[in-house]
Amino acid sequence: MIKFEGIYTPAVTPYAADGQIDKNKFAEVLESLIEARVHGIIIGGSTGEYYSQSAEERFTLAALAREVIGNRTQLIVGTGATRTEDAVEYARHAKQIKADAILVTSPPYALPTETENAHHALTVDKAADLPIMLYNYPARMGISMGETYFTAVSRSANVAAIKESSGDMNNLHLLALKFPHIALSCGWDDLALEFFAWGARSWVCAGSNFIPREHVALYQAAVVEQDFTKARKIMSALMPLMNFLDGGKFVQSIKFGCELQGLQVGPVRSPLLPMDEEEQQTLQSIIKEVKRNVAAVAVI
Repeated sequence: MIKFEGIYTPAVTPYAADGQIDKNKFAEVLESLIEARVHGIIIGGSTGEYYSQSAEERFTLAALAREVIGNRTQLIVGTGATRTEDAVEYARHAKQIKADAILVTSPPYALPTETENAHHALTVDKAADLPIMLYNYPARMGISMGETYFTAVSRSANVAAIKESSGDMNNLHLLALKFPHIALSCGWDDLALEFFAWGARSWVCAGSNFIPREHVALYQAAVVEQDFTKARKIMSALMPLMNFLDGGKFVQSIKFGCELQGLQVGPVRSPLLPMDEEEQQTLQSIIKEVKRNVAAVAVI
């Protein structure tokens, strides 16, 4: 069983001018993350715009990621889908390409009960027999994973971690106290310090697509060095970015941040629309400030 420790980046998907996936730019994105020493890369996450991609495109991206990454860092493949049957196919493909783990979400729109949602997860698990990072994101999925769900999915030894993105501290406490065998992974950026204080050893953060070293610095201070005084200073420096991303146009912001770092990742796909010039200028100023302030606290 792998250990989920460190910074995990849900990689963006670059698109060419004709709207097709730009495989060469995608490889460049992956290489930039490996160079920055992130601890794992997630393909098929929300930041990667999986919801706007065909099944064939998702298979292609996962296979290409495995080819580019090799064994240099962990590869986690998302299985998110409305239909359990589709999630099973993504899980089987992840097994075929020898992914290190899969990301298992709740099916959106259907609003299953916790018992039904657990059945979905265990069905996906059976198809892949790989380590699992659960992904609880009720704002997107319409339902939240809770105690009944966690009790049921704990029947599988593959359920190793959870990206907890509810923003509900009660769920964080529930997991830490009653389900300590499911490793906590921060999925709510501005609560990263709280997650680390409660024992989380990993952070799935979209911002690490373009400022990975700053995110690694926070993990290093809080988890590795256990220096929360230093970690609070780094977190304080990161907060303006967290607040901006909370304001909307999340994927657009991540992609524009990548462009500022020299990664040509192209536009977002419909139904999303690009940022306007004022938003771009604001984000550019925030990123400069964040980089300067983190560098004043930590060696990156």
